[in-house]
Amino acid sequence: MSIGRQSGGIEPRCHAGLERYAVLAIALGAWVAMPTATPAAQTTPAVAQEATPSASSSYYSDKEAGFQGYLQLLCARARAEGVSEATIARMTAGLTYNPKVIALDRSQPGSGTGANPAAAPDFAPYRRAHVDAARIAEGRALYRSVGPAAEQIEARYGVPASIVLAIWGNETNFGRYHGDFDLARSLATLAYDGRRRELFAKEFVALLKMADTGIPRAQLVGSWAGAFGNPQFLPSAYLRLAQDGDGDGIRDIWGNPADTMASISQYFRDAGWKPGEPWGSVAVLPAGFDRAALVSPLVAPSCPRVHARHSRWLSAGEWRARGVSIEKPLADDTLAALIEPDGPGNTAFLLTGNYRVILEYNCSNYYALSVGLLADEIALAR
Repeated sequence: MSIGRQSGGIEPRCHAGLERYAVLAIALGAWVAMPTATPAAQTTPAVAQEATPSASSSYYSDKEAGFQGYLQLLCARARAEGVSEATIARMTAGLTYNPKVIALDRSQPGSGTGANPAAAPDFAPYRRAHVDAARIAEGRALYRSVGPAAEQIEARYGVPASIVLAIWGNETNFGRYHGDFDLARSLATLAYDGRRRELFAKEFVALLKMADTGIPRAQLVGSWAGAFGNPQFLPSAYLRLAQDGDGDGIRDIWGNPADTMASISQYFRDAGWKPGEPWGSVAVLPAGFDRAALVSPLVAPSCPRVHARHSRWLSAGEWRARGVSIEKPLADDTLAALIEPDGPGNTAFLLTGNYRVILEYNCSNYYALSVGLLADEIALAR
């Protein structure tokens, strides 16, 4: 959920990871891919830079009046949670309702339903766009340039550096696209809209808490849905999970590779990544394979349409006993589910529990598959 990304429209971006950690606006849909504004050069908030759709002036006058009233409630909530008056004033000065954010939120593409692969676009074009030669080459080059730091972070958190770099590559194309929406304006607008009011109200207050630590408002820009930095964290995720990867006392997920990698690693560790287990593997099914016998009877409590495309769990040993050839060396007792994203007869994958952790970052099969496949390619740089 890659920035500059085609957002998935491929499958619904369920908000499991978002509601569990309020982490990623990528799970909330696509964002406009624009180069990050340079904080040092930006002397006024990004509010003034965002164009708004034309519409009836009376309509927006009414919206603006309601927004300004609701903003006072958000300020009171921030005040009650310990945010200083100076920060509240600094972060809300000139804040206005942003109809462009609501238009983007409303325009998020849907997807097919259920486990029917014909109900969603093919995975192959998405894979070509996200696991491309340029991204692979840059991921490998970054892996080499980070060098020992990558190994240290991997040892500390138990998450492969290749997976971390693949997330970074998918989210912001290795930092090229962070977004330039003023986060305070976007989050306050989304909270006022009311569709996910509590989620975004919490994120707005979390953003003010970040600002209270001394982060300038000019740096607090990102996607229209409130995510920012190399890993596209939401404010609450930054407060809870961002790490100081190089020991300089700063958690810089905007420009510091070590901090970025450590923060993504901490997210994955917190979400339950199992060290030493692959995310999954390409699998080759025998002729006449009985898929009907493996349909899962379970309905996932979150992201059901994403999980509905997975078979029931079997151990790798049981898959082999059914004649399935597994490309990676999965231990016989490793549980895995089958997915055929482009339908029978096309590339199939067995997915482990660690794949589900990638889904916590962004609940889209196509996103998670592209992260795993990009990570496999990046890992060859070792």
